[in-house]
Amino acid sequence: MAVPFIFIFFICFFLLIFRFIYTNLWIPWRLQSHFKKLHLTGPRYRIFTGNSKEVTRLTAEAKSKPIPSGDNPHEFVHRVAPHYHEWSRAYGKTFLYWFGSKPVVATSDPSLIREALKSKSFDRIGHNPLSKLLYAQGLPGLRGDQWAFHRRIAVQAFTMDKVKRWVPQMVASTMMFVEKWEEMRNGKEEVELDVHREIHSLSAHMLSRTAFGNNVEEGKRIFALQERMMRLFYLVRWSVYIPGFRFLPSKTNREIWRIEKQIRGSIMGLIEKNKAKDAEIAGTLLQAFMSPYINQNGQEEKLALEEVIDECKTFYFAAKETTGDLMAWVLVLLAMHQEWQSTAREEVMRVLGSTGLPTPDILQDLKTLGMIINETLRLYPPAMTINRDTLRKAKLGNLEIPEGTQLYLSVVAMHHDRETWGEDAEEFNPRRFEDTRKESALFVPFGFGARTCVGQNLAVVEAKTVLATILRHYSFRLSPSYVHAPVLYVTLQPQKGAHLLFSRI
Repeated sequence: MAVPFIFIFFICFFLLIFRFIYTNLWIPWRLQSHFKKLHLTGPRYRIFTGNSKEVTRLTAEAKSKPIPSGDNPHEFVHRVAPHYHEWSRAYGKTFLYWFGSKPVVATSDPSLIREALKSKSFDRIGHNPLSKLLYAQGLPGLRGDQWAFHRRIAVQAFTMDKVKRWVPQMVASTMMFVEKWEEMRNGKEEVELDVHREIHSLSAHMLSRTAFGNNVEEGKRIFALQERMMRLFYLVRWSVYIPGFRFLPSKTNREIWRIEKQIRGSIMGLIEKNKAKDAEIAGTLLQAFMSPYINQNGQEEKLALEEVIDECKTFYFAAKETTGDLMAWVLVLLAMHQEWQSTAREEVMRVLGSTGLPTPDILQDLKTLGMIINETLRLYPPAMTINRDTLRKAKLGNLEIPEGTQLYLSVVAMHHDRETWGEDAEEFNPRRFEDTRKESALFVPFGFGARTCVGQNLAVVEAKTVLATILRHYSFRLSPSYVHAPVLYVTLQPQKGAHLLFSRI
């Protein structure tokens, strides 16, 4: 006899209810009890959404209030990480909160952060299926053997020798923008520039040359598409993902699909176009990604075409966004602190000498500029947080961390912590980096351990090259229209732009 349909319906309904209760009530209650025994507490768990609505509310409130002009401009953790700031004050530097039914251990404790980044028990966090399109399946989104293989390819692409070869192209791009700014100045004493927008345009031009040689305009178009994808990523970042939602033709989903198709098509077109023109891509990042790696057994390892596209997408986001933000914040800080701008310019004039332009061999002599870059990375790290997933039951300090627990490692809070850096932690003081031991122990703007950013050589060389060239030609100060409002849009950016007044030296 056939099983009645109503019976099957009730069985399925019962299983769904059981799964919901098990996932959203039983597991959170059991994990909360576990952490409570370890004296780790936090905001109250709310069924299904966890604390994500509170995070969204606190973020919206923080973004609506620029830092008052009379306050210390560098005291802004409450604005860019409001949930961490508020809950750490209530529950301590390390606490527990919930992203949906997922437990999240948040901390800014330097010893715990470094331990987590060194341990093989913690790895990159799984992305929301929609937000994963920003990173594609490039290096930041991979695990295990596949990640190790991609990293071997990436490491050989970003050696210091290769990065130094790109310096003349970086200088040429920067001088092109200097000429553009001179045309905008048109003989006037000063010209107002939104350096965040200008430096990102410069970075897009420069990195397009670095990646694709002569295909600069197409590279800049891909950068623009990736920036739009980044904005969409931010919209879904704190959303609790509902299985299957990515397939629904919502307005956001349709826009994500359209941009993703355009990006992949453009990169594929450049790869196909340049296959027959090796001379045009000689020495470029595209050539490095397409080149084989010789492993320990003497065998060739090579990225497939789709993997090359994924790594190019990652490069567009990681290199352009993070380095562009870093350079913009350096210019803002030097505009705020004129004494350091003068000191940096004196060094640039002395080191560059009669040529007046940076060369690969003299960048290492820009010690003061290096200290200023490091202090900017400390106060305004482009990647403010590092998120990790617990692959297996693990120890973190005195804490027993169950498998599946997420870690929220607040780099920006650690970099601003008075216990870590002293009473002047939220002051701009590049001299603190005269002691390199402080840098190695407490300073992680490019991550730490096996997943340290492979592009940090490129970021520092690009920043030194561009900033030295600008300092050689201009002095600058804050515009009266400047509003200090750091905000998190995937990276740490100036919400109201970065308007400075430039005058020719």
